[in-house]
Amino acid sequence: MRPSLVTLASVGLIVVGPIAIGPGVAEPGRPAVEIAQPGSPTLEDVVAGLERTYTRIADLRADFTQNAFNKSLGQTIKAEGTVYLKKGGKMRWEYKSPSPQQIVSDGKSLWIYTPELNQVNVGEAPRALAGPAGSFLAGLGKLREEFSVRFFTPSKDDDGRPVLDLRPKKPTPVLTRLILSVDPQEYLVRKAVLHDQFDNTVTMAFTKVTINSGLGEPLFTFTPPKGAAVVPMELPR
Repeated sequence: MRPSLVTLASVGLIVVGPIAIGPGVAEPGRPAVEIAQPGSPTLEDVVAGLERTYTRIADLRADFTQNAFNKSLGQTIKAEGTVYLKKGGKMRWEYKSPSPQQIVSDGKSLWIYTPELNQVNVGEAPRALAGPAGSFLAGLGKLREEFSVRFFTPSKDDDGRPVLDLRPKKPTPVLTRLILSVDPQEYLVRKAVLHDQFDNTVTMAFTKVTINSGLGEPLFTFTPPKGAAVVPMELPR
C-alpha cells in the first residue's frame, strides 16, 4: 500500500518551494546553510530560517523512509527509497522496499511502474502536483501566509530539533495538519508527518538531502520498458 498520489504531491510541494534569486543562494549540490541563533531558536527564528531556505530551492534529492498508517485498518506499512523533486510539480519517487516501484511526473503526465506486474499506469498528473489543489504547499517560503504556525508539544524531537505544528489555512481532505522537524542550522525539513481528514498519517524522514544540484529533465520523464503492459488511469483533477 502506497500513500495517495496527492499525498506524495503534497510532500513534494512541501520540500520544493518557489525560487527566489538573490544573495546567499546555495552552491549547486550543497546544503543551504543558515546560521542558527545562539541557544534554542525561537518560533520566529525557525519560521524565518525555513522561509529563507525554501525560497532558494529549485530541486532536491533525498533518501527517505516512510511509515503510512491507516487508522481504520490499524495497519502501518513501511517503505524506503529515494526521491527527486523539482520546481513545476516534477517528481520521481523510487521505492526500493517493501517492493520496487517508480512514480514519475513531469508535472503534466504521470507514470507508475510496478516491475512485479510488468505494468505501467499512465495518466494526467493531478493538479495537486503543480496547480491550485496543491498551491498552498508551494510554500514553506511563504509559511505564515499558508499555515497557522506554532511549536508542537514537545517543541523538540529526540534529536533536539525544533518541531513545528502547522495547520493549513485552507485544509484539504488529504492534508489537515502537518508536523515538521527542522534542522536548526540548515533549516531543512528532516521529518514530515502528514495528517488527513480520517486521521491517517504518513510519516517521512529525509536523509542525504542535496539541493540545487541541477537535476536533469530526463529524471522526470518515463519510457515504458519493452513488453510492459501500459494501462491508462483516471485520477482526480
